[in-house]
Amino acid sequence: MARKPLSRDNSAIVLIDHAIGFSNLIRSHTPEEHINGTVALAKIAKIFEMPLVVTNGYYGAPSGPLYPELAVILGDHPVISRSEGYDAFYDDHFSAAIEATGRRRLIMAGLQTDVCVAQTALTALDRGHEVYLVVDASAATSRESHDTAVLRLVQAGVIPVGWLAIGAELQRSWTEEATAPGFDKMIYEHLGPWSHQNGLLGDARKYAAK
Repeated sequence: MARKPLSRDNSAIVLIDHAIGFSNLIRSHTPEEHINGTVALAKIAKIFEMPLVVTNGYYGAPSGPLYPELAVILGDHPVISRSEGYDAFYDDHFSAAIEATGRRRLIMAGLQTDVCVAQTALTALDRGHEVYLVVDASAATSRESHDTAVLRLVQAGVIPVGWLAIGAELQRSWTEEATAPGFDKMIYEHLGPWSHQNGLLGDARKYAAK
């Protein structure tokens, strides 16, 4: 059976515990890499007007508040504070928010890959969701911990992806004019090689037109 592509109508994005207190523990990626992927994913949710569920620890938790760079993108978007369980589904408000999206496909990322993200993803599978793990917007205390968690989740049925792959599948074509400008701008902001390459192409076109 042919798989339907991801779309704003069949998918929701879920961000778990992207908190500054965890950034000191990250070793699988640099903090800069992880923040870049996380913010890009949040922008994708905004560009494509997708359901977005964001959760973090309770106020005053050791993990601290969300990354400032992420908080700027979220604005006044609600953040579900959890006080129980690594698995976000332990929280009734989180479970209700996921249910309210009406989406079967969950595009998930967070900290740590092998703890809160893994447990939440496995429960989502058990509840009948199709789960996509954005590996470059997730991180862990070591590369081994991150990679082993990804392998475990893949064996359970989770689909690993990167943030650019998610965005490109949602955009589908540059002829989708409603979202193309925002998607293009986001790529320039978060994918350095793309920005450099397109700058060179732009210069070449200018010279060719002379």
